[in-house]
Amino acid sequence: MARRALKLASLTAATSGIYLYGNKFLDPNDFGIVRVGRAVATTAVIAYDYLTSLRSVPYGSEEYEFVKSQVHLRSAERLRKLCCANRGTFIKVGQHLGALDYLLPEEYTRTLKVLHSQAPQSTRQEIEQVIREDLGKEVLLLVVKQIFPDFEFMWLVEEAKKNLPLELDFLNEGRNAEKVAHMLKNFDFLKVPRIYWELSTRRVLLMEFMEGGQVNDKAYMEKNGINVNEISRNLGKLYSEMIFVNGFVHCDPHPGNVLVKKCPASGKAHIILLDHGLYQVLSDSFRMDYCRLWQALIKADMKRVQKYSRRLGAGDLYPLFACMLTARSWESVNRGIDRSPVSAREDVEIRSNAAAYLPQITQLLNNVPRQMLLLLKTNDLLRGIESALHTRASASSFLNMSRCCIRAVSTYQRSKSHSLYRRAQISLAEALSLWQINLYELFLWLKGSQLGNWVIALLSRMHHSTY
Repeated sequence: MARRALKLASLTAATSGIYLYGNKFLDPNDFGIVRVGRAVATTAVIAYDYLTSLRSVPYGSEEYEFVKSQVHLRSAERLRKLCCANRGTFIKVGQHLGALDYLLPEEYTRTLKVLHSQAPQSTRQEIEQVIREDLGKEVLLLVVKQIFPDFEFMWLVEEAKKNLPLELDFLNEGRNAEKVAHMLKNFDFLKVPRIYWELSTRRVLLMEFMEGGQVNDKAYMEKNGINVNEISRNLGKLYSEMIFVNGFVHCDPHPGNVLVKKCPASGKAHIILLDHGLYQVLSDSFRMDYCRLWQALIKADMKRVQKYSRRLGAGDLYPLFACMLTARSWESVNRGIDRSPVSAREDVEIRSNAAAYLPQITQLLNNVPRQMLLLLKTNDLLRGIESALHTRASASSFLNMSRCCIRAVSTYQRSKSHSLYRRAQISLAEALSLWQINLYELFLWLKGSQLGNWVIALLSRMHHSTY
């Protein structure tokens, strides 16, 4: 029996060796077991490093903080190397982690940020081979690659299996790019690369070349005279429109996929949106519940926060759900997320709670609708950008979200109403609500402007002169 097994193993090894030799583009990473083994080994090394390095150091001391920072740095570098070695989905996860400035230690985000612009690239020969195969219409049997290790408890595996074929279909990516460009054509600051269909296939996508600085590169913007607050505000407008109004959402806005550039001719700052492989289509019922939840969060209406969080699958974990969506503490959510910026103390509290409530977070992610998972990822990436630009929790972003929620709910209500009188009522209520937001925005602008200070001083003098 042992001899038969040895023969079988030898035959398998020889056959695999011949196949590997015959296919010069096949990499050991094509086998899931190689990547799983590498990931397990890296995890073990990181865990051992934390355990041994911090064991004999007094907790809370300066030495402890220093040693912990060094372990963070070594561990982050190991993760970066793991992502580069395993490539594929590991790169995407690394890019996501690198954008979570408000949640992860700085050593991790600073190290993993390089994956936004310096991810491993395919060789010219590999690219030319793909082009010859698809544009030359040669028939080739593709090797199915194991992207994720098959952990049964991970909801992420199911999502990856569903989304990866779409991300790898470049015709689908081209269609998404054209759809979002048409959908958001009223935003003249948005630029989406043009697709050259005559030279594109499922595995080859030829598009217009566009360049710029990464959207989280504040130094680049200041150097090129780009208004950071304007970029943050416009990015918020884009995503509010996609999520609340259209229900068609670009779900990979890490800084490598969102560029900014100042147009030399007009002097306007443009946002360039790249990588259109992954979009989430939201159902009307989900979109309306999500709209109403955000309206409740902005108004600090806790009864409605609880109601719509439960409708979205959060159950009794609705306080945690609200904190995850807003990236704010429960105290700030109760007080009103538009009332005050994120403080250093709140940042520390959020980071601590993220670790402390990990089992509950996992449970929550297993319970919410699948549509919510990519939105949570998108929220994380956008918050990371805002954190890098120091524009988190700005009043203008909440005002834009409110506008989009009002428009979305009103449009949906009109579509379901058969009464002309009722539709007129809805339109009037919509106009009134939008007018109130505009008036409040004008008040905030006056309050923060020199002109506003003059007006307030003049009114104050007039008030005192009457007495």
